[in-house]
Amino acid sequence: MGRLHATDSEEGQTTAEAVARIEHLQSAVETVIKGKPEAVRLAIVTLIAGGHLLIEDVPGIGKTTLAHALARALDCSFQRIQFTSDLLPSDVIGLSVYNQHRGVFDWKPGPIFANVVLADEINRTTPKTQSALLEAMGEGHVTVEGITHPLPEPFIVIATQNPIEHHGTYPLPESQLDRFMLRLRIGYPDSEDEKLILRDRVGVEPLDNLRPIMSGEDVAQLQRNVAEVAVKDTLVDYLMRIVAATRATEMLDLGVSPRGSLALFRAAQALALTEDRDYCVPDDIKRLVVPICAHRVVVSTRFSSSLRRGEEAEAVLHEIMKTVSVPV
Repeated sequence: MGRLHATDSEEGQTTAEAVARIEHLQSAVETVIKGKPEAVRLAIVTLIAGGHLLIEDVPGIGKTTLAHALARALDCSFQRIQFTSDLLPSDVIGLSVYNQHRGVFDWKPGPIFANVVLADEINRTTPKTQSALLEAMGEGHVTVEGITHPLPEPFIVIATQNPIEHHGTYPLPESQLDRFMLRLRIGYPDSEDEKLILRDRVGVEPLDNLRPIMSGEDVAQLQRNVAEVAVKDTLVDYLMRIVAATRATEMLDLGVSPRGSLALFRAAQALALTEDRDYCVPDDIKRLVVPICAHRVVVSTRFSSSLRRGEEAEAVLHEIMKTVSVPV
């Protein structure tokens, strides 16, 4: 195994071609999101790993722009749901409407029936409406009045939210957070990148110039390529030692779930593919522990500090990483 230049996938696409597609997608999104290559890379990792993405940061950083840029670069169906306090579950998943002429109920699908769904400011709606996404994100379908409606494939939810300390927000419950493969923060740009952002938006919106470069079948093929990336048993044991440490430490009331273990495993495969490798290395796992696990764990009140909730979890995970031996 080595660099990806010759291996053929089941559909005939070489893995070198897969890497080229990923690099093309990254370059396209970076024409809009300046100076944040790691955030863009992790968003793409989530996409090709078949997961869902949560982008959390203060207003005005570019959360929605990143989601829009990724969606526009894909030739897939796209829906945006603006989450507000008066949004109802039926506004998300759809409902049955009585047809007087035919005397039957017609199913009217909601905006969740798209390949890419932007759940904008998801924590500004009530828990009842937030829970409407649980089945869709976990199982790829929704059930209404006893009838199951499959969602299109591929399917990804990209949600944005303000930090929970902000007014007018409803914190997502652990069951909802656990369904997001990865949570990332974008952060403020440096002065040079912010200057580029200002100049790029003089007379034209960069999003308007972004054209689709990848189809839904291309995304599905990349997801199959990800599944072929090799992970040695020593790395699986390393991953499990990290997960076990989150469940055993007194600093956490809630450790990483089995769904979180699977997310870390699959995301490590996806990250390796984006790095032009057909095998995982320890750094793939180390690099992903915080964005994959920090939103899944709950810090014990006995070890709480002046840090924000998310930062406390990240600090604990960094301490755990220091105690787990890395395979050679």
